Amino acid sequence: MTAKILFWGIIIFLFATLAIGVWASKKVKGDSMNYLVAGRGLVLPLAAATLMAQSVDSNATLGNTDLTSAFGFWAGASLPVGLALCLFLAGMFFAKPLNRMKLITLPDFYRVKYGRTVEIIASLLMVLSFAFLLAGNLVAGGVLFETFLGTSYTGGVMMLAIIVFIYTVMGGLFAVAYTDVVQVIVAFLGSLVLIGFVGMNFGLSIPADVGPFAFDQLTQPASGAVINWATILALGFGNLAAIDFMARIFAADTPETAQRACLFASGGTLLIGIPFSLVALSAGSILESVGAATDGPVLLGLIQNVIPPILGLIIIAAIISASLSTGDGAILGTSSVLAHNVLGIRHEAVHGPGGDKLLNLTRVMAIVITALGIFFALRVPETGVLLVLAFDMMMAGVVVPLVGGLFWSKSNRYGALACIIVGSLTRLILFVLMPTAFGAENTLLYIPNNIFTIDFDGFPTLISPLVGLVVFVVVSLMTQGRDRLRPLTTDVETEVKQFVGR
Repeated sequence: MTAKILFWGIIIFLFATLAIGVWASKKVKGDSMNYLVAGRGLVLPLAAATLMAQSVDSNATLGNTDLTSAFGFWAGASLPVGLALCLFLAGMFFAKPLNRMKLITLPDFYRVKYGRTVEIIASLLMVLSFAFLLAGNLVAGGVLFETFLGTSYTGGVMMLAIIVFIYTVMGGLFAVAYTDVVQVIVAFLGSLVLIGFVGMNFGLSIPADVGPFAFDQLTQPASGAVINWATILALGFGNLAAIDFMARIFAADTPETAQRACLFASGGTLLIGIPFSLVALSAGSILESVGAATDGPVLLGLIQNVIPPILGLIIIAAIISASLSTGDGAILGTSSVLAHNVLGIRHEAVHGPGGDKLLNLTRVMAIVITALGIFFALRVPETGVLLVLAFDMMMAGVVVPLVGGLFWSKSNRYGALACIIVGSLTRLILFVLMPTAFGAENTLLYIPNNIFTIDFDGFPTLISPLVGLVVFVVVSLMTQGRDRLRPLTTDVETEVKQFVGR
């Protein structure tokens, strides 16, 4: 009976999500502006919900509980804390000016400020990073479907990818936004159900040496402080260049809505993510008390052995919601960047006989990015590592030019290009030389060596963006007067419209 309830509950939830996405596709009306930025009409509740849904992914739920159970509160909580920090910073400093620019994708900013070459290189780095992000969320689907639907891991990954692909490619940001509202509500309910049931029936047993007040996890390298800070900073700053976050900021109906949505979503991310960390601290002792095995994901162990089927279904739906809501944004964001920024297809107010070329090509590119996400999910079945690595690369390469382009008048294309190349290359080199990445074995790309050991884990995240920053400042200062691109001003709408084709 338990297995049947979970099986049919998951199936119904997936089909309901798919139905909402298909229904929302009617709003696209054959226009790429509706498809990519929802006609720039997202009101505050919708904008906040979709931003929150993008930040609450499988890594902030399933990956969060696994890390907390293994290494302590801050090892897992660093995921939602880092994501919430990013949304807070975006709301305070970036949402208003970027919304005013009327961009379609984030790489448009790099084109307007730094030129076509920087736009293409930044776009390619973002696409690679978001392929990792998509993969991390497909991993969770593979594990969940294998456990509760009886599929193979590969079959679970494929099933989730196909569902996300269908409603995303049909409805674009409208479908993403409307499904995100449902998914974030489910995620919030799942978080409440989880901590409520455990608290009332077992109590929250929080060991002092690994709990929220065990600050040695943030101060002592031996307790994982370097890795924990690396995670927080990679997500907090690297995520500022997240193409899915920025698409929602661009789609908000006003700059004020964009700012408030970010701040609301920041708080909501913590409200959903932190309970998973707190429950994970008690999960081991709870499983032992009922004689259940503690190997495998602890959250799934609780659902299978402790939590009643109906409540377990809500929690499973919350985890799947987290995966869907981030996966759809990754597919939409990367496919739009490939079509619009890499291949250079612009939005046209009057469409040709073949329809909106940008809309059509973005849908084709969604096939490419979905396949790439599936490949990484099957190659590296880790929920947390892929997410942090994705934004690690972003922080090392493209965040500094974004910040500099908005707030430093001496920034130029030469500094931006040098930062992107040197910063991201530094991070990639350090990654392939490290046997571990954020505490997990590096099974993706590792060159055995005797120089870098597991004790150095976390430092590459902190070193690489500093290298990029130094290069950006030095090269920009050395090349003053050579860059003919005019600085961004508060009135850039005309320039941006000329670029995006409106």
